[in-house]
Amino acid sequence: MEKEKNEKKTQFCLVGKFFYDFEKAFGKKSRFYKHMMQSRVEFFKAIRSLVDNKIEVLEKKASAANKKEMTKIKVE
Repeated sequence: MEKEKNEKKTQFCLVGKFFYDFEKAFGKKSRFYKHMMQSRVEFFKAIRSLVDNKIEVLEKKASAANKKEMTKIKVE
């Protein structure tokens, strides 16, 4: 029980660990590693596209909400 109290709990990014494990297993000079590093770039570009899309959706919702609040005033 004393051992359990003294153990440090480490948190890490699973994606980062995935690529780190490949680096350790195959080395930085392997063709496999180079392909994996390029796939990491593509992975983050894919995440960026999802975030950009969500921002666009939220901006459209905000714009639509602003249009509903307007009222037409008749001027004589």
